[in-house]
Amino acid sequence: MAEYTNNAQYQTTKDFEEKSVNFRDLFSYCLANWYWFLIALILTLGTAFLYMLKTQPVYLRNSSILIKKDDNSHALSDAFGQFSDIGQGSVSTNVFNEMLSLKSKSYIVEVVKILHLEMDYSINGPYHDYVLYGKSLPVEVSLLDFGDDDTGSLTMEIGDNGNATLYDFQKNGNLKTSTPIKAQIGSIVQTPIGRILLSSTKSYTGKYAQPIFVNRQSIKTATDRYSNALSVDLNNDRSSVVDLKIEDVSPTRAEDILNTIFLVYNQKWIEDINKQAVSTERFINDELRQIENDLGSVDADISSYKSKNLIPDVKSANDIYMMRSETTNSKLLELNNQLYLVKYIQRQLSSNPGKYSLLPPNSGIENPSITHQISAYNETVLQRNSLIANSSVKNPLIADLDKNLNAMREAISASLNTVVVSLNDQINSLYSNERETRTEIAENPSREKYILSVERQQKVKEQIYIFLLQKREENQLSKAFTAYNTKMLNPPSGPYKAIKPVKLNLIVIALLLGILIPLVILLSVRTMDTAVRNRKDLEDLSIPFIGELPLSYRKYRGLLSIFNKRHKDVREIVVREKSGNVINEAFRVIRTNLEFIGGKEGVTKTVMFTSANAGSGKTFISANLSTSFAIKGKRVLLMDFDFRKASLSTFVQSPAKGIADYLSEHVDDINEVMIKGTINPNLDVLPVGTIPPNPTELLFSSRLESFIEEMKEQYDYIFIDCPPVDIVADAAIINKFCNMTIYVIRSGLYDRRMLKELEKNYQDRRFNNLTLILNGTSDDYNSYGYHRYGYGYGYGYTTKN
Repeated sequence: MAEYTNNAQYQTTKDFEEKSVNFRDLFSYCLANWYWFLIALILTLGTAFLYMLKTQPVYLRNSSILIKKDDNSHALSDAFGQFSDIGQGSVSTNVFNEMLSLKSKSYIVEVVKILHLEMDYSINGPYHDYVLYGKSLPVEVSLLDFGDDDTGSLTMEIGDNGNATLYDFQKNGNLKTSTPIKAQIGSIVQTPIGRILLSSTKSYTGKYAQPIFVNRQSIKTATDRYSNALSVDLNNDRSSVVDLKIEDVSPTRAEDILNTIFLVYNQKWIEDINKQAVSTERFINDELRQIENDLGSVDADISSYKSKNLIPDVKSANDIYMMRSETTNSKLLELNNQLYLVKYIQRQLSSNPGKYSLLPPNSGIENPSITHQISAYNETVLQRNSLIANSSVKNPLIADLDKNLNAMREAISASLNTVVVSLNDQINSLYSNERETRTEIAENPSREKYILSVERQQKVKEQIYIFLLQKREENQLSKAFTAYNTKMLNPPSGPYKAIKPVKLNLIVIALLLGILIPLVILLSVRTMDTAVRNRKDLEDLSIPFIGELPLSYRKYRGLLSIFNKRHKDVREIVVREKSGNVINEAFRVIRTNLEFIGGKEGVTKTVMFTSANAGSGKTFISANLSTSFAIKGKRVLLMDFDFRKASLSTFVQSPAKGIADYLSEHVDDINEVMIKGTINPNLDVLPVGTIPPNPTELLFSSRLESFIEEMKEQYDYIFIDCPPVDIVADAAIINKFCNMTIYVIRSGLYDRRMLKELEKNYQDRRFNNLTLILNGTSDDYNSYGYHRYGYGYGYGYTTKN
């Protein structure tokens, strides 16, 4: 478990180191190409500054408007809120709808026409045009024959005494060529594009120094332009305050636009309210005329019905009939009582037992004669009864009294009969009247119902009529006074400093682009680059690595990079005795590593130099490495076995005869063709000599093996410069005579995809003791730089030795 933990920690540390190295490599790579960043920064910053100079400054102006939400906010009083009963003067306000209205093109087009925003005036400036508007505009131009969709332009020069010169006329994209036209300010002049009116402004002071360029765009284009420049936003979710913002190159024009939008909005609002008021007035007048007609019909109907039925007032008539019925009933009761008494008296008069009885004196009969007769009769009866109590019926007085009483009975009976007839007639008459009264009472509810229904209609129409009369008056008042739906809280204002172009942002963007563009390009180039560049590219190989060599010549950077040598195999000896420069230190490191892995002391090391590509620098390395060993006091033989190019032979001026002549048996003594001590007293060079036509067959000469064995007895090191592998078979043939192979990889030339094949060759032991040297590396791809070879000694980057 502990071992696993340690391995995990090691792996984590390794991953971290690799990431660090990657970042460091990237930083070093970019740092080595600093000039591209400098060039990119100069270009991007220059472009940014040029853009800032060429771009007209844009200013921001904003204002705040309160939109009233109260539906009846325009009313004079709370009573006006009743207008909503018939839809009069009531407009429901939705803040979001009003925001859309403020930015609608129907409003903006009105603003454009009021402020003549379709006309643009400008003059040339040192870097960009300057807009003339408001106080800076001396003369306004009106194109009288232009429609809303027409576009055009002209140039105007203002002279002294109100004179002006017009030229460069253009209409709808067609150039109207003509001579300049003189015009008088304040008058209409005929031009190739129609009549033009020149009007002086308050800022007109006479001659203007520069020509003024007048450009006329279509109303639609101007509307779209300012509609896009205007923004309408809600100030707060809990309020109905709306913020209006507009950007324009002229701050004065921006303020005028915001003010005019506010005025146009209010004007449209009033127009909408007045349209509603006019519609309401028309409706009220029509209804009043109709109701007047209806009321006249109802009044006539009621009057005709009352006249027909003789009932001026149904309630009063009903009261009369009820009173009449009550009176009749009371009278009937009274007459019936009298009739009953009369009949009672008649029965008394006709009854024998009651012949001499008193009659009721208060009979209730409303007849004085009968009352007098009954009173006389009762007196006579009392007199008779008084006499008879003291005498008998035979008394002549009593007989006279009986005779008188009989006569009086007959008279009273006759009178009572007359009364009975009279009472019966009265009672019958009252019954007849009662029947008529009851009929009238029975019919009265239906009459009352009819009259009530008609009167109800009359009252409803009267109320509507009065209501409409009131509303008509109120409507007239609402037309005379209507409150605006909006209120300007903050008038148009804004910073005096332009908001565009934002210089700081442009500079930051330019800096970022100046860094990112070359960074992306360099990373893309490096990503697509499959060549071996530095030691890190060889880390996955198990082949022994004995060192790397930096470029031995100056590498130009930037635009001067076209003068760089393209993988040139430098043919000169750069190793010097007691020299401490970078290239000498690099060869010393390789020499030390080679001695360390070369085997035991006293055995001649036969080392073959080869590569995969021509121009890898194997000839340069073999010559200088052999010199490095010779400087150390070792006996060294350097042989050129590249029979096709004989590059190494150029170090000794390519003599006419060499090893090729010896192997082909044209020279018997090898010492005749060997160059001794010209480069270093301890270094002998064996050139190619005559270039053979059959170099590969020449390597099979029987002299070669015996010659090499002989040379091993005389030298400590034998270095053989061979052709590249896989191109010709020479290297493979020579390798069997060598106990070490140095494979030279050229930075920027060797394809990384070939490393697998190289590793396979090493694992298959195709070459004896294969080792690697990385040649031609530069600081562009190295994370440390070559100062590490001169660390502590003050040596810097490579220069030509």
